Amino acid sequence: MPTKSSSKKKTQVTAAPERRRELLDTAAEVFAAHGYNATTVRRIADEAGMLAGSLYYHFDSKESMLDEILSSFLGELWARYDAVLGAGLGPRETIEALVTESFREIDRHRAAVAIYQKESRHLAAQPRFHYLADSQQKFEQAWLGTLERGIAARVFRADLDIRLTYRFVRDTVWVAASWYRPGGQHSPEEIARQYLSMVLDGIAART
Repeated sequence: MPTKSSSKKKTQVTAAPERRRELLDTAAEVFAAHGYNATTVRRIADEAGMLAGSLYYHFDSKESMLDEILSSFLGELWARYDAVLGAGLGPRETIEALVTESFREIDRHRAAVAIYQKESRHLAAQPRFHYLADSQQKFEQAWLGTLERGIAARVFRADLDIRLTYRFVRDTVWVAASWYRPGGQHSPEEIARQYLSMVLDGIAART
């Protein structure tokens, strides 16, 4: 006779992917609005229109839900970033592509980005979420390396402090998750174009 835990695990595996995705989307919105620590499984279930106990047929804890939300977001982000970084683009074109992909990810995963912005620093200290620190380090290396290439190629100004520039661009882009709403007046590509116009006019080499 199967135990309660094994029965639950089987139900989680066979749950409809569409329903699972809907529940994760709901949880992401609740985490983003109220914070991870303040969010209960009951609150997520209420927002999803189901009993708290029913939610456990899909996920064993709110930690598991958060893990799947963040790991899915970062997995997709890095698939797109790696494609840009492996495309052999020049440094300016790489910056343009990375910023554009960032805004596209905000469009697709606004709540996950907001959670990452608010929660990643303290979550990264937990073994289950150590990949957040690894991703942050990889993210920093990608941007700093691109800026260094741009300075070496005289595409960007030689007097740039690359760490300050990286932090400025990073924060300027990702803070958009706090106000961006899909289906608004501007597409992700148009917002990226406007941001890039402002940023690159300030760091492009003078001729």
